[in-house]
Amino acid sequence: MQNKEISDIYKWVWIVLIILAVFLGAKTLGELKSLRNTDPAYNSITVTGDGEAVSVPDIATFSFTISADAQSVSDAQKKVAEKVGVILASLEDLDIEEKDIKTTNYSVWPKYSYETVMLYPCTPYNCPPSPGKQVQDGYTANHSITVKVRKTEDVGKVLADVGDSGATNLSGITFTVDDPDKLTKEARAKAIANAKEKAETLAEELDVKLVRVVSFSDSTDSGPMPVYMEKEALNMGEFNFSKSVPTIPIGENKVKIVVNITYEIR
Repeated sequence: MQNKEISDIYKWVWIVLIILAVFLGAKTLGELKSLRNTDPAYNSITVTGDGEAVSVPDIATFSFTISADAQSVSDAQKKVAEKVGVILASLEDLDIEEKDIKTTNYSVWPKYSYETVMLYPCTPYNCPPSPGKQVQDGYTANHSITVKVRKTEDVGKVLADVGDSGATNLSGITFTVDDPDKLTKEARAKAIANAKEKAETLAEELDVKLVRVVSFSDSTDSGPMPVYMEKEALNMGEFNFSKSVPTIPIGENKVKIVVNITYEIR
């Protein structure tokens, strides 16, 4: 056999070996990946952690409505506009910025009264039922506005001033923080740290090692603490500020987060 033929045989043998090596390498890598992607339920632990963050609210929000009746739409609107103008001027004097005053509803609708039509004579001993009908009796205009108070210590003064300026209804007082995401992040960080501590303790007790996080989930429970108003500041379910400035406890805003973390173990 000539040297050239032997050389060609060796060359083809090397080519086959290289192709085989590449094939086996790819096959092995695929198997390793499939093992890594296997459901970690057989080699994992799951822990739950919770964290809580509390902050004193720095923003108060409330709504009020101005309502007026008149025989014409324009007169009803004019009455409402005059009252709203007085309140807006009052809010400006209390350093409430224009960007923190927002109209949430404006409406005008017909107002009706019910009239009875006497078709039959009526005596003390016999009064037959008489039909009636609805008769339009002017119009009602409503203007609802939401106000944001950034100095929570002044909220009682603002409420009293708005009430004394002619607001017919005040409602929806809430206390929040200007940056709620910051509070949420703080609570989540505490929850994760709590879960990690539990996982490390459990791994030590089981004589295993934490490898990596394979799943994570969280849930949030947040909301302002209840706010109570002095009994003297309430009147038949509506606010009455004509006597004095009410005391408004603002409470605290609390965010609680629960996390579930699954760790791969070895």
